[in-house]
Amino acid sequence: MMRRSRDVATSQSCCSREARTSGVRSRDVSASQQRTARKRRNVRSERVCLKPDASPPQTRDNPTPRRATRLSGVGISYEPEPDGDADPGEVVWAWVPFEDDPSQGKDRPVLVLARDDGRLLTLPLTSKDHDRDAAQEAAAGRHWMDVGTGDWDVRHRPSEVRLDRLVVLTDADVRREGAALPRAVFTDVVAAAKAFHTI
Repeated sequence: MMRRSRDVATSQSCCSREARTSGVRSRDVSASQQRTARKRRNVRSERVCLKPDASPPQTRDNPTPRRATRLSGVGISYEPEPDGDADPGEVVWAWVPFEDDPSQGKDRPVLVLARDDGRLLTLPLTSKDHDRDAAQEAAAGRHWMDVGTGDWDVRHRPSEVRLDRLVVLTDADVRREGAALPRAVFTDVVAAAKAFHTI
């Protein structure tokens, strides 16, 4: 009878220990789950806080154009050379991100304004005619200037340069040379761009 009581007591003690251990384990699991949930919330909030003009990840097939708003102290001169390099005054083709979704973009012509410490300071071109919606574009903060036609466009369509958006590239971002703008047109573009950038 005494032995049976001891067995019962031992069994109750083991059950009690298991219950306590189970409680500890469940608290540990619960705390771990809460930490994981907090981390996930933090990751989500970090994603939400990404700046809309953040550059896309850089890969071999998706180079990363970078933006700039100042050209102060950078020497701008007209120096096109048919040497395969992107030179000031030339229109070259490069990958340029979309403004509304910088993770996406497309190859498009850009006008090289200057070289600065291994960087190319450029303005994007388009063959779309914005003369018809100039007021609407200006209201949205987009300002365009006609630059005529050139060999950068295989169909020689009239092109416009966007004056307010400066895109910074590297030589590795450039796909190919297009053609050079006439010196007078390049000079006019630089003068007009001064209204939007510190040059």
